[in-house]
Amino acid sequence: MGAPVRKDEGSATHIGKPIFVLGSFVLSCSAKVPRFPQDGESLAAEIVTIEPGGKGFNIAVAARRLGARVDGLLAVGDDLPSAFAEPALTSAGLPQAMLLRLPGRTGSGVGFTDGRGETRIAVDAGVNRAISAAHVRTASERIAASAMVTAQFEIADEPIREAFALARQAGIPTLLNPSPFRPVTPDILATTSILIVNETEAAGLARSLALGADGPVLPDGFARHLGPALLGLGPELVVLTRGAEGALALTRDGVTAQPALQVTSVDSLGAGDAFAAALAVALAEGRALGDAMGWAAAAGALTTTRTGVFDALPWRKELESLVSAA
Repeated sequence: MGAPVRKDEGSATHIGKPIFVLGSFVLSCSAKVPRFPQDGESLAAEIVTIEPGGKGFNIAVAARRLGARVDGLLAVGDDLPSAFAEPALTSAGLPQAMLLRLPGRTGSGVGFTDGRGETRIAVDAGVNRAISAAHVRTASERIAASAMVTAQFEIADEPIREAFALARQAGIPTLLNPSPFRPVTPDILATTSILIVNETEAAGLARSLALGADGPVLPDGFARHLGPALLGLGPELVVLTRGAEGALALTRDGVTAQPALQVTSVDSLGAGDAFAAALAVALAEGRALGDAMGWAAAAGALTTTRTGVFDALPWRKELESLVSAA
């Protein structure tokens, strides 16, 4: 599961208020394989890793390692995998108050990473889908005391809608990464301050919101058409991540292009979560958008240089070193 929080890196906080992470806890099993198996084929894995994960948990861990205080809600069930949760949060330096214990199955996931560093993932959300608006309301004071509220789509719409509405009432920015993708409802989009999507998610948004782009979302089309259309529906910042091709950030003031950092990638699992966490931390610290995008790109790149997710998520000092050298 990795070493406890290192005092020289993860324990120092750089933001007075916590980042509130509303998301998932998943017991993750990932296998490194030379190639993806074909139908009916069994392959020998190079390594199999079992570790705590879930997009919410990953973002919380990454934000903590990057110097943020972290709060939030992560659901676990009443089964054997739930026993991983408490020590996982302790190891990551996260408060136990984040855990929401519900009857049912703890979320679980299976991922494959091939020799190119590409991934295929399947997730059983389990009790993550049982987080409700009522659960969120019990944390309303904690949300009001936060620097930013983040959410992903391994939980249902209802708690996200409630959390973002509470954040909006308190004047707190929100960050949404609609992954795994499903259509984003207009009311959630209207209360989203920062929207992060990859190319697949951007194409799905374009289709579900009737914004065009039936084919792949290309950078020029995003900057000229899809991005501005999304800005008109609520977000103040829309970020398109493109893996090895870098990322684009669009505001009403224009486009910021962030090139990918050149690293030796061995496993892309968790890179998107690290990107989102670093962007949230940097913006909550008051960094300029260009600086924040550089941080996010560095965090995503660093994560790909190590196998697995928990141990791969970067620490602040190594991120700062990579940014300085870039």
